[in-house]
Amino acid sequence: MVEEEELSWRNTHLGTRIRVALWLRDEVGEGGTFSKARLREVIQGAEQVDRRMRDLRPAGWVIKTYRDKPSLQPDQLYLEAMGRPVWEPEHRAAGLRQISAKTRRFVYERDLHMCRRCGIAAGEEYADDPGTRGRLTLGHVNPHKSGSAGNAEDLITECARCNETVGHLTGIQMTKEQVWDRVAALPNRGKRDLLEWMEADHRTLSPAEKAWGMYRQLPAVLREALRQDLEALLKS
Repeated sequence: MVEEEELSWRNTHLGTRIRVALWLRDEVGEGGTFSKARLREVIQGAEQVDRRMRDLRPAGWVIKTYRDKPSLQPDQLYLEAMGRPVWEPEHRAAGLRQISAKTRRFVYERDLHMCRRCGIAAGEEYADDPGTRGRLTLGHVNPHKSGSAGNAEDLITECARCNETVGHLTGIQMTKEQVWDRVAALPNRGKRDLLEWMEADHRTLSPAEKAWGMYRQLPAVLREALRQDLEALLKS
């Protein structure tokens, strides 16, 4: 068992999921409310804090949002119940799925290194959020709590923003009416393309878009070299 003095959410040597669980245990408690902003503030220097919090749910932690508990504000979360003590060695893997490096690489390549939900490529800037760039991760086709596995057919490439949205950990979502207004404003060709993507549950990409997604996953120095090669090719 880990020594008690080491079991602190302030201990940066612990994994992020463990630190989040300890903070919820010690600072929030069952029946307490907190915000994502506060969680990110206290667990500094850790990646994907929101996602690590969501990873507690399959281990029996009940964390509700305003969608589950109407009395909450959109930025509030409610710790209804603590689950398994993931800070203990025998419980550290509780609720987690192991995804092999081979499977991870296969899914990214299959999805052409682009988010299957919004289409953004790695490092590409969001059109509606200038200055914020896409960071790719893996998500499950079905929500984690529904029992989807860690196999390639159960995984899709998502950007971190879409991954959080699917997990109901973001703020207020667009309404159906807001999305419909954008759909209705499309030219007929755009409407037909969109319907085709909806029916296939997959956006058909042009060869140039496929190459773009692959290009974006390259390191910056290789992207620049490739850009120069293409520029030289077009000038020849």
